[in-house]
Amino acid sequence: MTDVLGHARAAIARGSKSFSLASQLFDPVTRDRAMLLYAWCRHTDDVIDGQVLGQGRNDDTRPPAERLAEVERLTEMALAGEPTGDPAYDALAQVVRETGMPARYPRDLIHGFRIDMEERPFLTFDDTLAYCYHVAGCVGVMMAIIMGVSPDDEATLDRACDLGMAFQLNNIARDVIEDASNGRRYIPDDWLISVGLAPNSFAFPAHRRQLSRLVARLVFAAEEYEESARHGTPALSWRAAWAVLAAARIYGGIGRKVRDAGADGLASRMSTSKPEKLQAVSLALAETLSRNQRWPLPGPPREGLWTRPRI
Repeated sequence: MTDVLGHARAAIARGSKSFSLASQLFDPVTRDRAMLLYAWCRHTDDVIDGQVLGQGRNDDTRPPAERLAEVERLTEMALAGEPTGDPAYDALAQVVRETGMPARYPRDLIHGFRIDMEERPFLTFDDTLAYCYHVAGCVGVMMAIIMGVSPDDEATLDRACDLGMAFQLNNIARDVIEDASNGRRYIPDDWLISVGLAPNSFAFPAHRRQLSRLVARLVFAAEEYEESARHGTPALSWRAAWAVLAAARIYGGIGRKVRDAGADGLASRMSTSKPEKLQAVSLALAETLSRNQRWPLPGPPREGLWTRPRI
């Protein structure tokens, strides 16, 4: 178990400074489980993309379908409680064993990998939102279960899903040019048509002004999901709520920086500085201490927001 947890801690320390910082706000048990889940998510994403900690390229030359089949096979072994010999999958097995996490949520994440692998079209914003669920919203649900939310508490899990959706919408906004260079596009056809852009040329430098308008729409949408997610924090312990609200401010801040920069913000990858992250943590603490008054359960209806599929 120590090796599995040590591997997970190393993965988060190298793979995501933002998530690593937010995870320090958890109590020790929740922090360790969050790191275990992160290790599996990071590893499987790297296997599918042929990367190392989300960067560069590794030496795996297998076809994408073969890599996906491996991820599915080892994940199913982990979900069944079988040893895999791989610390990333054994990390998932430990999380499932300790929290009672339903198998559908890890499977939902793998379905997101399949959407990318099959290069499915994004015709409408609903297609984009469904993708956001499968690569991030379901992770928000898994994180909520790790934080102690019952798998049967659908209302709170919906709010947790909303935070994952917000994160992914901001990621899409930030990475739109980089994704295009890798042959990926998550802005839907109908949005492109609305500003006179074509799927095969939307990322060209000459079209940055029109594209920045769509990026702003993504960030505004992310803010709606981010605000909804806040209404789930009264169901969490104060430390878990602090971590969630800090992460919301950090990731939301990235999206807002991209939006505020307009066309010029698309030329380079935006990030938050360490002082900005620390400020987000400080402001999140104040939010946490007043969350039950500001966002009492069950919160306002989620009218107009995309809702994760039910069994």
